[in-house]
Amino acid sequence: MTDRARRVTITSPRTRAPARPRYPVTQEIDEQTRLGEVYMRSLIRSQLRLALFVCTALACLVGGLPLVFMLAPRLRDTRLLGVPLPWVLLAGLIYPMFVGCAWWYVRQAERTEQDFADLVDRQ
Repeated sequence: MTDRARRVTITSPRTRAPARPRYPVTQEIDEQTRLGEVYMRSLIRSQLRLALFVCTALACLVGGLPLVFMLAPRLRDTRLLGVPLPWVLLAGLIYPMFVGCAWWYVRQAERTEQDFADLVDRQ
């Protein structure tokens, strides 16, 4: 064999080192290790952020109605099918808005939990 045709294999010195045991993330969470706490804290933070967003939006909506009626007094006296407009808005707009926001919140919370579960399973 000539020197040109000879093959040389280069390997890392770490290939023969024993592999460190790798724990699944679910085990980290179950054992409440620091890494598990970080994962759980991130899930709780994202759900808290979502809840605060929904509560703030609803508070602005409900709190904004008295402001609208204060700034536009003609709206207070307006009647729709014989019912004062503030009552129509409170009965006909606020409650469906609550239901819609609650539906959206549950959907987003489930999506967050699914993303978290996918992240945990991937690790």
